[in-house]
Amino acid sequence: MSPRWEPNPDIRQGPMVVYPLCAHLVFTPGYRRGRFSDEILTRCEEVTRAIRADFETELVEFNDERDHVHLLVHHPPKVSLPRLVGSRKGVSARRSRQEYPDHLREHLWGARFWSPSYFAASCGRAALSIVKEHIENQKRPG
Repeated sequence: MSPRWEPNPDIRQGPMVVYPLCAHLVFTPGYRRGRFSDEILTRCEEVTRAIRADFETELVEFNDERDHVHLLVHHPPKVSLPRLVGSRKGVSARRSRQEYPDHLREHLWGARFWSPSYFAASCGRAALSIVKEHIENQKRPG
């Protein structure tokens, strides 16, 4: 290894691939009605971080506003975004419904925890710090 080479934490390595893939994801609650408590959002973040082993991903940042959640995720090229989004939404919805049934019944009606739609944007190395700062500056309720 060259003494001039400095490792870049945004660049990942896998078998026969080097990649700086990162996605900014935004999820909204079902019917755009939800007002999540700080406790539920903290639990959603914990669950979302735990999913990383299944997909070899890393949750870099997680934050929210009143009615949507922002995630910044490093992911390998072999993981498609729809599959990644589906797993994160599915697991976090299932666990939240199990752990906070009364609160969710009061604020969310119908069968949906998350809206079926989502926002996804790829983040290049130049924009990564800007996107991370944007997510950090979201206002968490409570």
